[in-house]
Amino acid sequence: QVQLMESGGGWVQAGGSLRLSCAASTRTVGSYVMAWFRQAPGKEREFVATISQSGGITVYTDSVKGRFTISRVNVKNTLYLQMNGLKPEDTAVYSCAARISSFWTTKKDPNDYAFWGQGTQVTVSS
Repeated sequence: QVQLMESGGGWVQAGGSLRLSCAASTRTVGSYVMAWFRQAPGKEREFVATISQSGGITVYTDSVKGRFTISRVNVKNTLYLQMNGLKPEDTAVYSCAARISSFWTTKKDPNDYAFWGQGTQVTVSS
């Protein structure tokens, strides 16, 4: 079992940048596929990006490609989401998620992830 805790959310003007962090409680974080999801008010939780256990494979939803970068530093048990060129439609609660897997497949359904952080609010003003 792993516990996840996000940080780095806040308020920013359109065009600005934020970096989210997600600290994992386990030293075996390298066994987990990690991902970021977001949920805007009145909307369903949405896949943002995922990264393989070693960090060598990344997948993004189309709306953030070229603006967001997911990365991880396993020796620090930390996942990151660098967000540049933020838009008002990026406003949401961002959550990190993890799933154990012995191989890589792309999973974008929140139900495929067993472990979740509490979320951090990102607000982008126009």
